[in-house]
Amino acid sequence: MESPFFLLTILLFLSSSPAAVKSKPGASNDLVRSSCVHASYPSLCFRTLSSYSGPADTPRDLAQAAVKVSLSRARKVAGKSKREGAALSDCVEQISDSVDELSKTLGELKHLRGETLGFQLSNAQTWVSAALTNEDTCLDGFKGVEGKVKSEVKRKMSNVAKVTSNALYMINRLNESRG
Repeated sequence: MESPFFLLTILLFLSSSPAAVKSKPGASNDLVRSSCVHASYPSLCFRTLSSYSGPADTPRDLAQAAVKVSLSRARKVAGKSKREGAALSDCVEQISDSVDELSKTLGELKHLRGETLGFQLSNAQTWVSAALTNEDTCLDGFKGVEGKVKSEVKRKMSNVAKVTSNALYMINRLNESRG
């Protein structure tokens, strides 16, 4: 059986790879730039969304792309490790919850309807906010724990939290633009 440290090392290596590597053409790139300018982490927002390989031609596309990037990174953090003590176990559970919340969000964004748009966007905001809380709770579990595992998990979780924050910003922006 593989050691938890070995599995975590693989997890950390895999989660540092980009979700996609295709640059957006002109107008789409302009939309990404103008949409990301006020995000919590504008450089990261622009870098991840401008290299996103799927469609990003509308604010809705961007919100979906931001959630997909966040979901991809959360899955990588959640799915590749077993246990490194109680803190790591709790963290894996929290991130699994984040994956569920982000998956529900993406499903909701894919099926927006005029008559229920406000309710759907409210759900999306709630679920992405819950994912952010889960990510914070994961890191809280490492208080009093020292070592390489903690610093690597903290570094990766910080990245997941930042792209999740950007996804929430894009959903909030989509909600504001509907009125």
